[in-house]
Amino acid sequence: MTSEPTDEGLLGHVLLPVTDEDDALATAQALEPYEPRSVTALHVVEKGGGVPDKTPVEQSEELATEAYAAVRTVFPDASEHTAYGRDVAETIFEAAAEVDASAIAYRSRGGNRLMQFLSGDVSLKLVTNSDRPVIALPREDGT
Repeated sequence: MTSEPTDEGLLGHVLLPVTDEDDALATAQALEPYEPRSVTALHVVEKGGGVPDKTPVEQSEELATEAYAAVRTVFPDASEHTAYGRDVAETIFEAAAEVDASAIAYRSRGGNRLMQFLSGDVSLKLVTNSDRPVIALPREDGT
C-alpha cells in the first residue's frame, strides 16, 4: 500500500489524529502555522480484541465529538473521521488511506520511555511504518 503524491503537495490534505479536547486544540494550534489546505481530524477508538474496551464506546464517541469541536476552533472547515481498531498506528494508516490524506501530522503525547514502550510507542510506529509523509509537530513544552 503506497500513497501517490498529489498535486496539492505535502500539506494538501492532512490527517490529524487527536485523543481528546485538550490534545485536539493543542495539536491543531501546532499545525496552524503551516497552513494546510485541508484537515481531517481523526479519533481512534481503541477496541479490546476479545477483552473489554479501554473506554466504553459511548464515552469514546463523546471524546471524539469534543475533540472535533476543538479542532474546528482552529480549522473551521475540518472534516472528521472516527476509526475503530486494536492497533492505533495501523488504524491511523488505514484512516489516512480512506480519506486520501497527503500526510499525517501528529503531536507526541509525551511520557517517559517506559510509558511509551508499554503503550506500544505509537510515535515510533507512525514514523517508521507509514506509506505517506508523517509530520511530527512541536510541543509547546519542548518535550
